Amino acid sequence: MLSKKMQDALNKQLNLEYFSSYIYLAMAAQLESDNLPGFAQWMRAQSQEELEHAMKFFDFINERGGRVTLKAIGAPQAKWASPLAIFEAAYKHEQLVSASIDKLVDQAIKEADHASNAFLQWFVTEQVEEEANVSAIADKLKMVKGAPGGLFMMDRELGARQQA
Repeated sequence: MLSKKMQDALNKQLNLEYFSSYIYLAMAAQLESDNLPGFAQWMRAQSQEELEHAMKFFDFINERGGRVTLKAIGAPQAKWASPLAIFEAAYKHEQLVSASIDKLVDQAIKEADHASNAFLQWFVTEQVEEEANVSAIADKLKMVKGAPGGLFMMDRELGARQQA
């Protein structure tokens, strides 16, 4: 059984995961309008992955006898200066999600909620991967420095990402 405090914290994370999906969809929309369909495809896949993360929280809350409480999802930013700015913003967002997961782990440890702690460890590992992936793309964009040939190659590479 979840404590009220843990239930509320998990519901807050559920909302953040939905917002994450929404922000990546906004990024995909701009990349699509900037004629970078491969970059947009990568962000669409990322958006879908975040929805899957949200559902993991949804299911876990229910499995532990808690109550899912859905809240409004905030409007994401809609415009960025460049593909690099988009991926830098995505990296900052993933750092925010990582910090939120870390706080959940701290709460689970404080409450000796071993089931929640075990559940959250998957997300701790996932966030390391998420930050590394987005950071690597941002680093490549810095190397390309907006050169059309480099952007074209990256667009083709990122477009190969499949949705789960």
